[in-house]
Amino acid sequence: MTAIPSFSGSAELACCCGYAGCALCCKCCPRIRQSRSTRFMYAFYFILISLICCIMMSKTVATEMRKHIPFYEDICKGIKAGDTCEKLVGYSAVYRVCFGMACFFFLFCLFTVKINNSKSCRAYIHNGFWFFKLLLLVAMCSGAFFIPDQDTFLNVWRYVGAVGAFVFIGIQLILLVEFAHKWNKNWTAGTVHNKMWYAFLALVTLLMYTIAVGALLLMAWFYTWEEECLQNKIFIGVNGGLCLLISLVAISPCVQNRQPHSGLLQSGLISCYVTYLTFSALSSKPVETILDKNQKNITICSPNFGQGLYRDENLVTGLGTALLFACILYSCLTSTTRSSSEALRGRYAAPELEVARCCFCFAPDGEADAEEPDARRGGQQVIYDEKKGTVYSYTYFHFVFFLASLYVMMTVTNWFNYEGAHIEKFFSGSTSFFWVKMASCWMCVLIYLWTLIAPLCCPAREFSV
Repeated sequence: MTAIPSFSGSAELACCCGYAGCALCCKCCPRIRQSRSTRFMYAFYFILISLICCIMMSKTVATEMRKHIPFYEDICKGIKAGDTCEKLVGYSAVYRVCFGMACFFFLFCLFTVKINNSKSCRAYIHNGFWFFKLLLLVAMCSGAFFIPDQDTFLNVWRYVGAVGAFVFIGIQLILLVEFAHKWNKNWTAGTVHNKMWYAFLALVTLLMYTIAVGALLLMAWFYTWEEECLQNKIFIGVNGGLCLLISLVAISPCVQNRQPHSGLLQSGLISCYVTYLTFSALSSKPVETILDKNQKNITICSPNFGQGLYRDENLVTGLGTALLFACILYSCLTSTTRSSSEALRGRYAAPELEVARCCFCFAPDGEADAEEPDARRGGQQVIYDEKKGTVYSYTYFHFVFFLASLYVMMTVTNWFNYEGAHIEKFFSGSTSFFWVKMASCWMCVLIYLWTLIAPLCCPAREFSV
């Protein structure tokens, strides 16, 4: 007789509403640490709200809803969102939704101050109660639409968002520089056991410099125009010179004496990123036109590959949005992880293993074995790795997501060119977006240079990357 599956209501509620590792809940999935599953759940909330912001900035979605939803105008009037739901779309709606998301993460930033282990009541709330936290997030995002004096709120919140977004950009750049140093250090350490790592180092370094030089040459070809485009020529030349400068500094004898692991691999990676930011900045400049001999306007200082490729804005927007979310999630999930030897060896050396029975995952009755509970019970295996102490800073984790919320708000609304902005024109001409990218480029170079010369300026201090 076939056993009829059943589930324990308390187990389900423990996952969705209480303290439990909520992690995909399938037994076939690999083991996951509780600290990692918690961060993924917050990242899922962040992506969900960010996608809603992208939808709100889409004219295509608004047009399709107006065409296919019956009584669309009546619904808009019923919820007091305007005749065509104009209060639910556009930059002002994104500002309100991101305000709610930012408040959500800032609230948890304050709530989790000085949590050192996962056994406290506040840690239970941080690691669980996902259903209630989702309701809280939705309530905060919805409540932002009822803030009085909307004009004053939007003006003030715009500048708050700009400051927070710049701070988040700085965190992103610091992580990139740190990643470059760790990459070179790990591969250099591998040469002690296998000399083939030298070949990998040389090949990857050569590839990155080839990409950087090739990109600069292509930008000089496509983004300059005979005697015009002087600004583009200056920026391409200056940023190319900065790439050469950091490469020479990285292999200079004085730097090598203090940092033996410093080399061309890091400077090659930074050079690639600098050229990417330069390309992104130049491609986001407003279109420039001049009159030709026939008194017709022609576009200069930007490439024209033909109508088919140049006008495929949906593909460019999709790829750009995917890269944006990837960079944000990498910054948020990696900037909060402790990498000390204490965390890796002693303090969390023996985590406990339990089975999370999450969200409608259950095993048939009678299959559980008392001697081998982990092998037979349903649900994904979760390693509770924070019994003795937290693996990452809860407060800093939420603070980074708070800054990321502001960064998404400013980026999706095209920074200070918010009037008439929409997601289909995500990479259209914008002076503010141009200067943000260019400033990020120079900031990245300065951060990397500081990591090289700081040991020389302060020889008595120990620097580790």
